[in-house]
Amino acid sequence: MAIIGVIGGGAAGFFAAIHAAQEGAQVTIYEKTGKTLSKVKVSGGGRCNVTHAAYQVSTLVKHYPRGAKFLKKAFGKFQVKDTVEWFESRGVKLKTETDGRMFPVSDSSQTIIDLLRQEADKLGVEVMQKSEVQQVTATDEGFVLTINDSTTMVDKVIVSAGGSPKSKSYDVYKKLGHTIIDPIPSLFTFNTPAAKLKQLPGVAVPNVQVRIEGTKLAYEGPLLITHWGVSGPVVLKLSAFGAKWLHEQDYSTNVHIRWVTGMKEEEIGQALRTYKQLHPKRKVSVHPLFDLPKRLWEHLIESAGIDSSAKWSECVKKQINILEQHIFCYILQMKGKTTFKEEFVTAGGIALNEVNPVNMESRLVPNLFFAGEVLDIDGITGGFNFQAAWTTGYIAGKSTQKL
Repeated sequence: MAIIGVIGGGAAGFFAAIHAAQEGAQVTIYEKTGKTLSKVKVSGGGRCNVTHAAYQVSTLVKHYPRGAKFLKKAFGKFQVKDTVEWFESRGVKLKTETDGRMFPVSDSSQTIIDLLRQEADKLGVEVMQKSEVQQVTATDEGFVLTINDSTTMVDKVIVSAGGSPKSKSYDVYKKLGHTIIDPIPSLFTFNTPAAKLKQLPGVAVPNVQVRIEGTKLAYEGPLLITHWGVSGPVVLKLSAFGAKWLHEQDYSTNVHIRWVTGMKEEEIGQALRTYKQLHPKRKVSVHPLFDLPKRLWEHLIESAGIDSSAKWSECVKKQINILEQHIFCYILQMKGKTTFKEEFVTAGGIALNEVNPVNMESRLVPNLFFAGEVLDIDGITGGFNFQAAWTTGYIAGKSTQKL
């Protein structure tokens, strides 16, 4: 019976441990903190965004700024339909929301946590908390793990330690010869300290276009205005695909927001002028156009120099032109980012060219496997990071017994 040490008690670690144990191995998870599956707990606002209803692999891989080519091979072995089947066959039904995100019907992440712990327990997986793996030494007989200054021997190792913002966290694997791609943040909100827009926290717009000035990066989706700037799925997606560029700019750039999509600038202007002609006596502030939230509309007319008590007939050409510009291309100055530590996602980690996507084994050290965010893989928000964790964990766990 092979003895396997799994480093990290997150989603990928548990999934890898379960599938290694199913193959008959004696498995121990070593978790450095005092709790396991903490990211699962907070994901999706405590509901756990298990995966995303992107059933075609060709569609699925488009949601990974880094690691898409690597994952394409891996998804051939375990993809979204397999994730859904795995959870539902064990009594945890999943539901699909309108945006494609998939959650347990219970709307509670604890449902997912309980299942993973039960499966691991049923298969005899031992979980050691507050057990930091300080060193991994490869020998002819296997691996010596230095844990809390004492040592233990295992035949094989699965590294599923998660992402970290600090390069130092990857030193254990660097000493084994692996290249580390410097970790940088992904999935963060844009801070706009000088923007008056911050005075509208809580205002949400269902579909806007956000573009990063000086790049080709532009996406459409829901946007949320916060106390510190802008957030929401469209911003998080931009932060993921623009992670390296934004890091190089020290998170200082201009962001362009198009509040109304599907219309050219001149069409927006024409709509404003037509409304003015049809309703000259109406107060501009009272009737928001283009289905924009009232507070946002009031902000936009104020920024165009239109008084809150003004009627449409009182608006001069210059004010209409400015309002048109602000609806079509509202410029925000980004200065910094905000990351939620519990849901922190990193771009960077173990270089993918040193890992075989078919079995998740190191190409440099035999019997050393990797799974999850410790790899240089990250997805956008919406369940994609968990899908990568399930897939790589499944393959790593299964592969430990096939060598």
